[in-house]
Formats: sequence, structure tokens, C-alpha cells
Amino acid sequence: MPLDPGRDCPDCPRLVAFREEHRARFPDWFNAPVPSFTSTAPDLMVLGLAPGLRGANRTGRPFTGDYAGDLLYETLVDFGFARGRYEARPDDGLTLTGAMITNAVRCVPPENKPTGPEINACRPYLVATLDAAREVRAVLALGRIAHDTFLTALKLPRSRHPFAHGARHDLIHRERPLMLFDSYHCSRYNTNTGRLTREMFRDVFAAMRAALG
Repeated sequence: MPLDPGRDCPDCPRLVAFREEHRARFPDWFNAPVPSFTSTAPDLMVLGLAPGLRGANRTGRPFTGDYAGDLLYETLVDFGFARGRYEARPDDGLTLTGAMITNAVRCVPPENKPTGPEINACRPYLVATLDAAREVRAVLALGRIAHDTFLTALKLPRSRHPFAHGARHDLIHRERPLMLFDSYHCSRYNTNTGRLTREMFRDVFAAMRAALG
């Protein structure tokens, strides 16, 4: 199983149509399934839901070019999971250290809302990515849907591991221990409304850093 869909993945007709529309409108954008961004041997996987239209779908790197990336990459740098200066472009020289960033759905969906069948269609890539990254010990789910999708990928019941900001869930996947940490998504909407503050987000990273050592 490949780790990422091909550039012209045909699996989700609605997403294909959306992709083709934006390739025609913005031919200099990435406009394709966005691959994971990773260091060698990452301890931490950051899991989002899907690429943003004018962020990762434009730039080709997860969380790059939109507001969510500003907060995410700043925090990754501050807690030693990234090195360099984030400048919202894939050639800014920023590198990850002991971390990887990926999405449950690799193609941008209309209105940032993938459907259940689209999430299901992309799930094998998430499982393949996790299985290939054998060093990953902690996963940060950004939002409830990413949390639920990860549990489903591991074939674990959601009822035993409910989403809650700041929660930690100790899991087993194929005899491999994993720590799942939850955070509200670092979107502009969540930070503007106060649902997620910078301090709340940093508290989650402090807990992960302490758990990973």
C-alpha cells in the first residue's frame, strides 16, 4: 500500500471535481493530494482532517499557508519538534525534528468538510503511514473528526476513548503502544472565538513532550 494517493487519485468523485476546478482556476497551485511532511524517525504524528484550500492545497505542504499553520509551526518549534523559521511556504527551510504532519483526508474538500465515504476512502493511507512510521509513539489529533478517524483506523471503539481537549488515551495497535492526545483544531475560527487559546494549545504540547521525554 502506498503512503500517499497518486496526484490524480480517482477515488472520490466530488474531490476530483473540486481538484479539477481549482487546477483550471489556479494552475500554479499544488492542487493534488497533499503528502505527509516528516522528519526521519518521528516520535510524534500530528493528524489534521484535510488540507485547507488556500493553505496546503495551494502550497503542497500540510498546514502551510493558512492561519492554522502559524500557530502549529510556532508551537512545534518552541517544543523542539521543528527547527528553523516558518514563513508559510514550502521552501522556507523549516524542518521537522522527531515529528510528522499528515491529514486523515489528503485532498482538499469543499467548505473544508469531507464526507464519511471520503474519509473512509482515504483511511488506508493513514494506516499505511502509521505502520511505516514505526518510531511514532504519540499522535496529536486536531479536532474530534481526526480523533474519531484515528480510532476507526485502529479498529478501536470511540465510546471507550471520547474526544476531549487535553485528553490522553493510551492505545495498543498491533502490539504497539501509542499515546493519543486530543486538541481542538488550531483554526482561526477556534482561536478567534476563544475555544482554543495559545496557552491551551501549548499545554497539550507540554504534556506530549513530557510523555515522550
